[in-house]
Amino acid sequence: MTLKPLSEREFIAMCAMLMATIAIAIDAMLPALTEIGHSLSPDRPERAPLIIASYVMGMGVGTLFVGPISDTMGRRPVLLMGVALYCVAAIVCWQTHSFEMLLIARFAQGVGVAGPRVVTQAIIRDLYHGEKMAKVVSFMMMIFVLVPAIAPAMGQVIIVLFDWRAIFLTFVIFAVITGSWFYFRQPETLPIQDRRPFTIKAFNSAFKEIMANHMVRVSILVQTLTLGMLFTMISLIQPLFEFTYDRGDQFAYWFAGLALLAGTANIVNARVVERVGMRPLATLAFAVQTGVSLVALLLSLSGQFHFLFFVPWILSLFYMVGFTLGNMNALAMEPLGHIAGIASSVIGALSTVGGALISALVGVTFSGTPVPLALVCLICSGVSFVMMRTIAHEKRAVA
Repeated sequence: MTLKPLSEREFIAMCAMLMATIAIAIDAMLPALTEIGHSLSPDRPERAPLIIASYVMGMGVGTLFVGPISDTMGRRPVLLMGVALYCVAAIVCWQTHSFEMLLIARFAQGVGVAGPRVVTQAIIRDLYHGEKMAKVVSFMMMIFVLVPAIAPAMGQVIIVLFDWRAIFLTFVIFAVITGSWFYFRQPETLPIQDRRPFTIKAFNSAFKEIMANHMVRVSILVQTLTLGMLFTMISLIQPLFEFTYDRGDQFAYWFAGLALLAGTANIVNARVVERVGMRPLATLAFAVQTGVSLVALLLSLSGQFHFLFFVPWILSLFYMVGFTLGNMNALAMEPLGHIAGIASSVIGALSTVGGALISALVGVTFSGTPVPLALVCLICSGVSFVMMRTIAHEKRAVA
């Protein structure tokens, strides 16, 4: 089957929907966590957040292998195999009556979603580079953000009309639609002559090359810290709404509004990144978040962190992600185009697993106040700002 290259607009929309398979399997679950905990783990319902953690960990582990395999087999078959595993695992989640089996299936679903996650990034790197790549990623994220905006409300509606199990069937339907779009429209972007055989020696060589680059190392660390903030916020935001501010019944609507407003960060980033540059934008975002998180921490410790302060702060966290993750990934991938698959895997695996570990460690300290979240955001954004300054100094020294 010979396919013609997509227009830039259709390509961006398709990539956004493929990446959205990641978010929908997290955000649509949020309203169901309490009910699943009581249904499958009645003795220990507090284990319910492991449903999110197991998925993220599976995605991190799967990410490590998907890129090298796509460098060997090509982008299309690897992405489609990932979508297939994602769907099979979601069906197991739908059917199981064991909490432990649910966690195993969620881990497998995370491994499957690593296909769309890594291969989509590799395809973008195959076709674009530099600020142009950052611009494409920003527009993609602008569309992508609509899914997390509506996913919690969608999950709540499904629970009301059916039950929590039906959410997993929604994942299957969504993945089949996006996977079919990719299968019928997107041509292969990695020619056979450019493919690399997957060997341990080749992987080790590529890994050493990745880690030898200072800018790439900084990008991995900064992405890890950023994902740590994001995962921690996602895991704690619903309990904060329900138990701290007594607004659990309004959570889906507030989350949707915040996510939609946060999408404007990607619009702004896409419009200015080619003029301002990726480094300055990300550095400024971390500097602002450091100051805002310091204020949030002080107010939380004093017991004065009211809901009207909490909501803008959560919005600022979403904004920080919009100005940093895409830019940092583009910076890391820029010198690694010849090993894009392995690079996407290593960078994605290290940052995802690291971010998930940060979130897990912070989650166990949750005390019913925003203090743990504010503290981790202050530390992570502050360290990220300092590390970004090392890149700026290096650039000036080279110049």
